[in-house]
Amino acid sequence: MVDLGSEETAQPSTTVNMFTKKKELLSNVMKRTSEWILSQEIPSDITVHVAGTSFALHKFPLVSKCGYIRKLVAKSNDANLSEIEIPDIPGGSEAFEFAAKFCYEINFEISSGNIAMLRCVAEYLDMTDDYAVGNLVILSEAYLNEVALKSIAGAVSVLHSSEKLLPIAENIKLVNRSIDTIAYIVCKDSHFCKSGRIEVDANSLMNSSTLSNPRPIVVDWWAEDLTVLRIDFFQRVLIAMMARGYKQYALGPVLMLYSQKSLQNLEISGKERKLIEQRRVHEKRVVVETIVSLLPREKNALAVSFLSMLLRSAIYLETTVACRVDLERRMALQLGEAVLDDLLIPSYSSFTKDTLFDVEIVQRITTNFIEYEMVENRLGFNDEEYAPPLASEMEKVGELMEDYLAKIASDNNLSVSQFISIAEVIPEQCEDRMYKAIDTYLKAHPALSDNE
Repeated sequence: MVDLGSEETAQPSTTVNMFTKKKELLSNVMKRTSEWILSQEIPSDITVHVAGTSFALHKFPLVSKCGYIRKLVAKSNDANLSEIEIPDIPGGSEAFEFAAKFCYEINFEISSGNIAMLRCVAEYLDMTDDYAVGNLVILSEAYLNEVALKSIAGAVSVLHSSEKLLPIAENIKLVNRSIDTIAYIVCKDSHFCKSGRIEVDANSLMNSSTLSNPRPIVVDWWAEDLTVLRIDFFQRVLIAMMARGYKQYALGPVLMLYSQKSLQNLEISGKERKLIEQRRVHEKRVVVETIVSLLPREKNALAVSFLSMLLRSAIYLETTVACRVDLERRMALQLGEAVLDDLLIPSYSSFTKDTLFDVEIVQRITTNFIEYEMVENRLGFNDEEYAPPLASEMEKVGELMEDYLAKIASDNNLSVSQFISIAEVIPEQCEDRMYKAIDTYLKAHPALSDNE
């Protein structure tokens, strides 16, 4: 093959032109031959088996453009080879059918939805210009560069299609190119994407509690497109965006939207875990752990109700301890913004004697909140981002915890020690309604001993 980039091996231009013209003439001959085969309805001379589907075809159109099939035929000891099988072809029988149509010069539509499959099958079948001018590799590359990878929607479609075309989509850099395109377009004109935003109420993004002060959340126009991606590709897109300078604190609404779509069928409101296929549990667990790893560190970047939903999901799916602890600490930092429903986290226990709500988690969250008042920058965060709670916040949390105590007091399985453990973490200046909670507890537990 001529190396046009090397002075030592490069041939005179006339020789190169002759070589190119020869390939073009050969390509035209192949095209006319393919048309003649179709017009004459010549019986097939080879059967190709692909992913359980058999194709009755002709050798000449295939070997004229598919290096893979040409090599199979050439290596065969059978001069009259009439049957071949192509294993593990990316895109399966659908992809091969497109490749076969291309070999026969049959028109078909190329779109952002099938271009990834076409590019991968072209690579697998070695449909390069070494065998025919304007072969499928070149054609699919041209469409990628000139159409599909010119917009976020197109790049996301290519990336989403690539999920089923691994590892070849990774090997030919199709995945990386799609990710880079998305990150580039998002960051090119944006300071949180100045235009094209849609406003979504925070309540519509969460299945759990509502915000104490509902406020619209700005969701970037491209965020909806990203929700179709599987979690590892979604993560790589966000990392690529941040590498280009996109601020992490602006990712909050994007993560909320993705979580809503990915976890919407997870029933986290009941007391007991529903029977879920183990594979699905693992997938959801990975989603939650990855989302938590991407959460902004800034205090006000996320709604408490969203953090509560993630924490419920993390407990329900039994994620890593580190994941759950991270969420507990984040909730503690914003506990002053929470409402009662945010703390009503089911215990998800099959034991009949367990409490309806997880009391220990709320105790840890409240304890962390109080510690932040006494020790600034406890977790090594920026002082401006994580200033200790104000007096007004302490009052809000005190009232919230009194309401929480009154809510759980009627639980027959709540022990005296558990009731006291929650009561002890309530700030002293906010104990006005404590007596109501105690009265509720005593009425719900008439069998208490004198000592208790």
